Amino acid sequence: MIPTLSETTIRHHTIAQSFERGQTYYHSGSVYSIVQRGNGLSARVEGSEADPYQVNIHFDKGGITTATCTCPYDYEGWCKHIVATLLTCLHQPDHIEQRPELAKLLAPLNREQLQTIVQNLANGQPEWIEAQIALLMPSKTTKAQATVRRTTVDPKPIERQVERILERYTGQWNDEPALDEMRNLMQKADAFMEQDDGNNALLILGVIVRAYVQDWMNLDGSDGESGAFFEELDDALAEAILSAELSKSDRQQWQKELENWEKEVDDYGVDSFAISLAALEQGWHYPPLQRVLQGEITELGAWEDEAPDFADDLARIRLRILERQGRHQEYLYLAQAEGQTDRYLQMLAKLGRTEEAISQAQQQMSTAGEAWTLAQTLREQGELEQALSIATQGLSLGGSHAYQLAVWTSELAEGMDQDVALQARLTAFQLHPSLPDYLKMQALAGDQWRSLQQELLTTLQGLSDHVHAEAKVAIFLQEGLIDAAISTVDQLSSYQSEVIHSVMDAAVPHRPEWVIENARRRAESIMNEGKAQYYYYATNWLRKVHAAYLQLGQQQEWQRYRKELLQTHARKRKLVSMLQQRDLV
Repeated sequence: MIPTLSETTIRHHTIAQSFERGQTYYHSGSVYSIVQRGNGLSARVEGSEADPYQVNIHFDKGGITTATCTCPYDYEGWCKHIVATLLTCLHQPDHIEQRPELAKLLAPLNREQLQTIVQNLANGQPEWIEAQIALLMPSKTTKAQATVRRTTVDPKPIERQVERILERYTGQWNDEPALDEMRNLMQKADAFMEQDDGNNALLILGVIVRAYVQDWMNLDGSDGESGAFFEELDDALAEAILSAELSKSDRQQWQKELENWEKEVDDYGVDSFAISLAALEQGWHYPPLQRVLQGEITELGAWEDEAPDFADDLARIRLRILERQGRHQEYLYLAQAEGQTDRYLQMLAKLGRTEEAISQAQQQMSTAGEAWTLAQTLREQGELEQALSIATQGLSLGGSHAYQLAVWTSELAEGMDQDVALQARLTAFQLHPSLPDYLKMQALAGDQWRSLQQELLTTLQGLSDHVHAEAKVAIFLQEGLIDAAISTVDQLSSYQSEVIHSVMDAAVPHRPEWVIENARRRAESIMNEGKAQYYYYATNWLRKVHAAYLQLGQQQEWQRYRKELLQTHARKRKLVSMLQQRDLV
């Protein structure tokens, strides 16, 4: 059984809609063929497609480490099929079929029997077998893997695809669909780079960028993402350049093109192609870089003079290439020289140099993000105690990933140290209050809950209503503190209507007078100003008014108010029509 599994944990990893749909799937019995092998669990879940979805879950004594599904869900958190599977495991553990781990099944077999199994697998998917061999024996490659592709890809089909994308989305208010399709095309280049074929990757990216530079201004996205997309193109070009084998004339031609592109988009205030130009100029033979790769590290890092603003981005690109090529010592030198502490520590851990990684972390670690990166790598390698130790240290460091680290640490510690789990969850709550974290602390605190609860509620009262309204209201309503919830939303802008509506729904039986006063004020503000585009929202406020009058038994008062509205706004045909449609007149 999965350690520390609870509904609270499941809710924390998904959105409310996915959880509710997952519950429906669970209650309808859509989950079947649940099999556990050691720390892995698989299940099939019937869905909207003819074939069932495959759910795979892995865990350790700290809890769930990964949860994946073959469905196309690509939004926030776990999908409904994962939720349904976990709910089945939680409430119907007898449905789980226990089978031995594959390692135990394979252990008694001799060499010939194992070779037969591998050969049978290879008949169906030889490339996958080759890839697994390459991972296990990176220093030895097969002849097929060592062969450099001699065929140059045809750029014409890609060019036509880019042109069609730009034509299709020209002038539309949202440029994200166009950019997503462009990113899909860029994945073709990524696939070549993964094979260390930078030349074909560069050819593909060149086609994309040429067409994009020419027509990107026709994408009329209000969010400005079409301009920011040049940063992604710059990163990709830099990686392709550093992965390619370019002649002197090739470099001269690329420099000319990059400089021309830079001038064209610079007129629109877009910074671009600085990274790829630096990559082209330096290559791998830049003297300061060469010294670093040989272990000669100075305060200047891999630069002759002061590092430019994009130095970290270029370093990350170089590190990706070094890791892909198995040049681990050079990776460590460059990461250390360029201040990429998280990647430096992570690589030490990946190489099995755990003690060194922990020792260096204690000296160099300065942010929660660095601690989180190392802790996750240690956990992946089964070093759970060390992972928890590093994560706990990271909680005091702060930084942009402090909340994520706190939640991750709490979940890991649940199966190892309840006190650490509670303290980490408290840290998460202090950084970003939420109902799931509040409920999790209630489950972890045990006898300490009464005193901790008062401390948390007092903390909530002192937080900004505007910034933390959603969390405050959710927790106050959970505890039945209607007056505290009302106080939180009373003066909030109607732009936060969703959270205000939730309080009004809860307050109708307890404080109907407040609902009438507050909802009338918001509705009348819209109607009096004649904001026709917002009449829909006005009618929503009026529905709360109607419900509150009914709660008070004041149907006649509602009728009088309704008549008054019709007299006042009789000429606003759209409003009157909407009131009629919603049974408000």
